[in-house]
Amino acid sequence: MQKTVEFNSLGDSCKGVLYLPDDANGPVPLVIMAGGWCYTKEIVMPHYAKSFHGLGVGYLIFDYRRFGESEGEPRQHIDPWDQIEDYRNAISYAESLSEIDSDKIGIWGISYSGGHVLVTAALDPRVKFAISTVPVVNGYQTMRRCHGERRFAELNEIILQDRRSRQKDNERGMLPMSSLKPHEEMSSWPYPIVNEIFNDIKEREAPLHEHHNTIESVELLMSYDITPYCKRIAETPVLMVIAEGDNITSADLEIDAFNAIKNPNKELEVIRGVTHMSLYSNADHLAKVGEVHAAWLKNTVSQLQ
Repeated sequence: MQKTVEFNSLGDSCKGVLYLPDDANGPVPLVIMAGGWCYTKEIVMPHYAKSFHGLGVGYLIFDYRRFGESEGEPRQHIDPWDQIEDYRNAISYAESLSEIDSDKIGIWGISYSGGHVLVTAALDPRVKFAISTVPVVNGYQTMRRCHGERRFAELNEIILQDRRSRQKDNERGMLPMSSLKPHEEMSSWPYPIVNEIFNDIKEREAPLHEHHNTIESVELLMSYDITPYCKRIAETPVLMVIAEGDNITSADLEIDAFNAIKNPNKELEVIRGVTHMSLYSNADHLAKVGEVHAAWLKNTVSQLQ
């Protein structure tokens, strides 16, 4: 059973879809899911959510403010703290529903939101479990590694120019999310494969995807570091799934963040033979990781009081 829902997040409406087990006899556990650097509801999340079928859990997939069908301006502006706030407001909405067991609400994220769920778990005691997949954990180091030293310096100059423009004219500049010619055209994520995969997904199943973002979004990414928050996760069960040798969000940075979690109730799965982007595009790879999510979730939910 599924239904379209919406909830308030700081005055704007976030739109989502709530899925509930057809055979539910009472309040059920819930997994709240949101995307990374892009529009959410029709990109990947439903494919991963399918792995939860038969576990007796519900799931809520929503779009952040400023993306997809959700309200909010400016469009395509990515503020990680606003997105974390959207997660927390999604929890507030979910715990008001009679169909949901408010003591068994957890959160799921991939890439940028893979980091968000760890921060949210550290900040919000209502989070009873967190599933983090190929997370962004340190924006500055990630951007420096992705762009390389010379292009990273050019990116910083673009960011400074945009900051001056915002102060002078109150105008935000835009940047492609990725480019087919990253050495000629500056973009947030300088990988042709990112462009190919997301535009293919847009063509097939996610027409509201827009392949650009504000330049300020990248500036905000560069101040993003989840490690101090990982140190605050003392009790909440955590699963982190990473792609071996991930060259986009960097497997070594992800492992450092995992090791910072002070909670013995944590599990790290390093998946071989997949990549960061194949976890958006390859059905077999999605299913492989989805099975890991589902097995861990089944065991974790069974232990919640």
